[in-house]
Amino acid sequence: MHDHSDVLHRLKITEGHLRGIQRMVEEDTYCIDIIRQIQAVQSSLNKISAKLLEGHLNSCLITAVRGDDPLEQERVLKEINEVFEAANKI
Repeated sequence: MHDHSDVLHRLKITEGHLRGIQRMVEEDTYCIDIIRQIQAVQSSLNKISAKLLEGHLNSCLITAVRGDDPLEQERVLKEINEVFEAANKI
């Protein structure tokens, strides 16, 4: 079991920023200001993603690599590769 309290806290803060962006759009705020806030939310999500990935690498990946099941090792490594491929498509 992982302690995701910090991740949940960061997600709630990011959710608040996103709601703020919605209000900005509703209020017809200057487009560049909205874009800057969107970039801040994207940066926040990237940091959250990196934190989750770090936790995964330091727990699930290590457990699988140290284990005796080659199929599990391959599966976990494939997942990591898929995550990086998906990130590069964005």
